[in-house]
Amino acid sequence: MALLDTLTLHIARLGPVGLAPKAPGTAGSFIAMLASPFLFLPLSLGGRLALLALIFAAGGLAAGRAEVLLGREDPGCVIIDELVGQWIAMLCLHGFSAASGWRDALFLLLPFLLFRLFDIWKPWPVHASEHWLPGGWGIMIDDVFAGLWALLCVWILRGLLLWIWPGAITL
Repeated sequence: MALLDTLTLHIARLGPVGLAPKAPGTAGSFIAMLASPFLFLPLSLGGRLALLALIFAAGGLAAGRAEVLLGREDPGCVIIDELVGQWIAMLCLHGFSAASGWRDALFLLLPFLLFRLFDIWKPWPVHASEHWLPGGWGIMIDDVFAGLWALLCVWILRGLLLWIWPGAITL
C-alpha cells in the first residue's frame, strides 16, 4: 500500500481509534470529546468553524478514498465523521480551561450523549442526507446533521440550566 493511502486510512480512522473492536463510532466521538478542551474549545467561533470546514474537506476526501481501499461503502472503521459531528455539537460551549470546574467537565458529556443519540437514531434529515452526496461526502454529511440536532439541544439545555442556576457552568 502506498504511503499516501496509509496516511489516508489513518486520517479516516483517526489513527488506531477506528479499529476499536466494538463501537468504533462511539470511541471516535469519545476521543473527540476528550480532545475538545485542548484542540477545539479554546478557539474563537471563527477558528472553530474554519477547523470544522477543514476537517470536513479532509474527511470527505479521506473517507471516499478509504471506501475504495477497503472495498465497501461507509466502512465502520471510518470515523473522521464522528469528530466533525461531535465538535459541531459543542459549538455553543465557551472555552474550557484548567480553572473550569467539575460541572464543566461533566457538562462535556451532554453534547457527547446527544450526538451519539442523533447519530444512531438518525432523525430527518440525518438518515436522508447519507445519500445526498457521493462517497466520502455522504459519510460526512449525516454526522454534520446529527451534530446540528445535538447542538440545538445543547444550546437549549445550556440556556435553561444557566437561567435556572446562574453560574452552574462556565462553558
